[in-house]
This record gives sequence, structure tokens and C-alpha cells, in this order.
Amino acid sequence: MFDKMERILSAAGVEYADIRHEEMQETAISFSGRELTTVSANTTDGFVIRVLHRGGWASVAFTREDQAGAAVRTAVENAALFAKNQARPVRLAAVPAVTGTVMPRLGEDPRRVPLAEKLELVRAYNAIPLAHPKVVTTSIGYGEVHRSKHYLSTEGSRVREDLLTTSVRGLITAKDGSLTQNIRVSAGGSDGFAAVRGQERQLEERTKLVVDLLTAAPVRSGVYRCVVNPDLAGVFAHEAFGHFSEADIVETLPAMRQKMRLGARLGAAGLHIIDDATRPGQLGHYTYDDEGVAVRPTQLIRDGVLAGRLHSRRTAAEFGEPVSGHCVAEDYRFAPIVRMGTIYIQPGTAPVGQLLQDMGDGLYLLDAKGGQTAGENFTFGACYGYEVRDGRIGPMVRDINISGNLYRTLQDIRTVGDDLEFATVGGCGKGQTNIRSCHGGPHVVIDNLVVGGI
Repeated sequence: MFDKMERILSAAGVEYADIRHEEMQETAISFSGRELTTVSANTTDGFVIRVLHRGGWASVAFTREDQAGAAVRTAVENAALFAKNQARPVRLAAVPAVTGTVMPRLGEDPRRVPLAEKLELVRAYNAIPLAHPKVVTTSIGYGEVHRSKHYLSTEGSRVREDLLTTSVRGLITAKDGSLTQNIRVSAGGSDGFAAVRGQERQLEERTKLVVDLLTAAPVRSGVYRCVVNPDLAGVFAHEAFGHFSEADIVETLPAMRQKMRLGARLGAAGLHIIDDATRPGQLGHYTYDDEGVAVRPTQLIRDGVLAGRLHSRRTAAEFGEPVSGHCVAEDYRFAPIVRMGTIYIQPGTAPVGQLLQDMGDGLYLLDAKGGQTAGENFTFGACYGYEVRDGRIGPMVRDINISGNLYRTLQDIRTVGDDLEFATVGGCGKGQTNIRSCHGGPHVVIDNLVVGGI
């Protein structure tokens, strides 16, 4: 493959060019209620070439080798057009040329598990909630994605990296009269098929939770001190904060760029947030990004102060900051953009078992359920929660929405627990879909959290 890619690049004749080839194998199985709706296994592949020419930066995707000549010519022409119609030339931060081959570390290779066995596993999981009379439907499926990527640049980088992801995920819906409630189920990872085995207990527990929600009271709206669990803390780190740590988001927003300047105090003392895609076994793990840059742990907030940013080579040159290895594409159809890998709030020193006692009165909120951000303001749902009275868990509550301002909420983080959990399935829809984007965190106590309800 590298020989073919070298021949394609040799025709570019520009100051810089790179090319990525990717073969992607996908397997999908899904049930809607008792009906099997999807069983598929597909293999696709393609190329993306990028060129820097006269200060213009352009990319073209193509799927067949015989399209390479036209793709190169188009990329060079488009780069020249960009160069004539932009305020200043694009520059790329200098990086060392790298050579490497990286294969996933798999306990049990899902590609060796028969499709029929995968189908029966999902069927058995799906049957667990459907056995309860209050459960009216389910939507549960299995997904498997294997990406084999080859990367080559005119600077001498030559990298192959394979990534493999498995997941079981879905929704359980229960109903009592006119009241309908649902809850999510998920399992998966990047270290083999074992990540989706043995999930029967989770299905049973999630089924009990969704049925319990039918008798829970709606939460009362107000401003609360809350303990949020690791999933909610991780979603906050990703959605509310993390996107503003991506350099391409803030570079054209002067007000946000000023607020997100390195050295600015954003959060309370004792708050640390990092993106570390080098952590082995995590869903967001990789070694080289799609620019052939080795990813490195990037401290984003240290003790409440903004300490770093996520970059591509282009944005690193624009900001005059270090390259971080966070330029990632959805697949062979796309040029890469700045993306989070494994972002998480780092654990503190407070024993997690004492957080509720120390909190006193408030709410204990668990598991993210959708949400959106609008600038520095955010709104998230929580799947369920509990009233906390005098440090003790009380009645279950439902229909929970939390909202706030990023900067005020960062300042209102009161206590960070000493535990740490990571999401087992991920995803991010910024421009392109990234199924490997991962988040995590400890339990966190937040003051003055606005909770919408009755």
C-alpha cells in the first residue's frame, strides 16, 4: 500500500502533501422490540490527499486508485484558489517524521467470533428487559468497526495503525398508563470482544431502573448543590468545556479566544482536566493521529487554570502552541479536524463514599441523557436521580434537566471525588462523527446547579 501512496504523492509537486488510505470493516446487528431489524457486514475503503500549495490548504477524498491523478490535480488547484482568497497563508507546525506500525491489543478478537454468535448474544440481551411486563419496547444493537489506516507524507512520515471498536448499546422503554420512561444501556471498548460479554446483570439493573422511574416523582425545579456521577461529570468535561479546548472552535471567535487564553483562571482550585488518548484499553485510545503526529497527554486545566489546548498542525502554527496529536477524521471520506480523544476530570482526594454526607441536602444525579450547548451555556438531561437529605439518599426523581454557564459552573465545582470511571461507548458529532471519542471522571460536587422540573 505504501508504494501506491508514494506514487500518488510524487505527482503533487507542492511544498507539502500527505495521503491517508483507510479500509473500514463494519458489522451491525440490531433489534427493535422483538424484531430483528439489521444484520450487516460491510467493507469499504478510500483515500484522502491533502496539499499545501502557495500557502493554500486543500484536501480531496477519492475511492479508487485510478482517480488519484485527478484528485491530486484538483487538490493543487483548490489550494491555489484558497491561497488567492485568504487573508494570510496557512502554515503547519514543524513535527518530526515518524515511522511506525501499531496493532490493537485485543483480549478476544471480535473478527474471530462468528456472526451467528454475536446475533445470539444480542438477542439474549434484548430478551432480558422484554421479559418485564412494564417494558413496552427496546432498541438494542451490536456494532463493530475495524479501521486499518496507512499514512504517508512528503516529509517522510510513514505510519500504519489499526483501530478496532466493539459496542452494545440501546434504549429500554417502559410505560405505565400515559407515563413513558426510558433508559440507556451500553457496553464496549477498544480491547476486544470481552468488553461486550457478560452484560446480563447490567441489562437486569437498567430494566429495574426504568421500571422504578415509572413510580418516581418529577424533580422539583430549583438551584441545588448536586453530586454528579462519573458519566455526567465526563459529559460536562466533553460537551461544555472540551469543545472550547479544540483550537479550531475558538480560533475565529475573538471573545471566546480571549476567555480561553492560556493562564486564565477558569475553575476552582483543585480542578484538573486532561485529554489523554495514550491510556491503553480506553475507547479513545490511539497512538498516531490522522496527520501522522504522535498523540500526547495534554493537560487542559491544572488547578483551575487553563494550561493547554488541543491542536492540529495548522492550528498549532496559528496559535504558536505545541502540537498535541489531536487531528482525527471520521473515516476515509474526510480530512481530519481537531478532536478530543479521552477527556476526563482527574480524580481528587475526597473519598467518594463521603461526598453525599459532606454535601448535606441536594440531589444525586446519574448518567447523561442528551443535551446541547449554545456558546458558553449548556443544557443536559440526567437519566435519573435521588433527593439527598442530611447526607442520605432519599426518593428517586425523574425528568431532570440541568443547565448552566460553563465558566460559573467550573468555579462552582466544590469537591472532586477520588474515584475514576470512563465511558465504555463514546461518540462526538462535531462536523464528523467520531465513535471513539471518550470521556470520564470521578464523582463531583457542584454548587448552584440549575435544575429544571416541576
